[in-house]
Amino acid sequence: MMTEKAKKFADPPHIQGWNPFKGFMGIRRDPLNMFLHARQFGDVVQLMRFPRKIYFINHPDHIKDMLVTHNSRFHKNLILQRTKRVLGNGLLTSEDEFHLRQRRLAQPAFHRQRIHGYANVMADLAARERDRWQNGTEMDIHVAMMKLTLAIAGKTLFDSDVENDSDDIGRAMHIFMEMFGLMFLPGSQYIEMLPLPAFKRLRKSRARVDEIIYGLISERRQSGRDHGDLLSMLIAASDAEGDGTGMSDQQLHDECLTILLAGHETTANALSWTWMLLARNPEVEAKFHSELENVLQGRRPTADDFSNLKYTEMVLAESMRLYPPAWAMGREAMEDHFVADYRIPRGAMVLCSQWAMHRDERYWSNPLKFDPERFLPEAKAMRPKFSYFPFGGGPRLCIGESFAWMEGVLVLATIAQQWKFKLVESHPIELQPVITLRPKHGIRVIAEKR
Repeated sequence: MMTEKAKKFADPPHIQGWNPFKGFMGIRRDPLNMFLHARQFGDVVQLMRFPRKIYFINHPDHIKDMLVTHNSRFHKNLILQRTKRVLGNGLLTSEDEFHLRQRRLAQPAFHRQRIHGYANVMADLAARERDRWQNGTEMDIHVAMMKLTLAIAGKTLFDSDVENDSDDIGRAMHIFMEMFGLMFLPGSQYIEMLPLPAFKRLRKSRARVDEIIYGLISERRQSGRDHGDLLSMLIAASDAEGDGTGMSDQQLHDECLTILLAGHETTANALSWTWMLLARNPEVEAKFHSELENVLQGRRPTADDFSNLKYTEMVLAESMRLYPPAWAMGREAMEDHFVADYRIPRGAMVLCSQWAMHRDERYWSNPLKFDPERFLPEAKAMRPKFSYFPFGGGPRLCIGESFAWMEGVLVLATIAQQWKFKLVESHPIELQPVITLRPKHGIRVIAEKR
């Protein structure tokens, strides 16, 4: 039988109508529309040949093949690896055996019972935030959700109220996101060392966040007390399947930083887009409010309510379909990979996009419509698994997925018990696809008491 490598494979079709000399800048400046344009040319498309080959795949089977079936053939792509300069060697950026070891150590912190225990923190902090608002107040709901999810991350991760440090952490995250585009540039690791004001701000912010996290780790090491939070679990964890050791302070720092920054950022974006969509779709909003009234009967939600807030979960799922916090994923082929009738050579970059797949008419009728009932069990059963993958998949599936679902549903329920939001129509809402899908200018709303 002829082996894969013995076969003759054609080159995938090239993207047309997209200036090849501006391909690199196109990926950087307008990636969302580029992916939507590229999918017209097939499920495997070559975006660039030079300075390196970049391919785009847009079929659930091909995405599953890369993320699950043959995941060992791929590493995280170069762009995400460059985020190590900010996040360190945590779960988001580490590879191979080290990644597997760190995931084994961190996994118990995200077990179902542990997440169940965080539910009251999520609802309590959401209630604290909602109680600060005044009827008729105009505000940026994205800023509010960033502060709230940071508070939740700080309390569940460190058993600490990080509100005093939230401005420093938020500023660091904003600077990092604003400068993310520079990571596409060749030699960016050297450019960053230039004595320019933007890079000075980045280094200063990063040093401040390091000071906060290392201080919390040191304090916890010295006290030796189990606070029942993620940090206590990470400190106590040992690698029973490996060398039996735990994490160093550096490893703890990198994992905590990844969870704190990446975790709260993605959930805040998901919640922000959800409030926008609810404000634009009053019929969906009415069904959402009706469920809250029927299930909760006016009391604050708890972990036990999560399984009964089905429509609320569907609202969040549909929001993440239209505005996936992680809007694209990239991998570098560590060996030749074969997909359909095409060969992707070793060293090439392979991209897939939740933004594009979640809008694919083969799996989503009227894809731009906000319709939570797409996520009824019978509708979900009719779609292939990787037609929807907001949390990735395979061995690198987001470790905090269950945490994010619990947090998202309980925050939506807690706030919507008392508030609804009207969009400020004069305020522009623009997409900013950096590491996550952010609203570039925020989302300004008027809070209306229910």
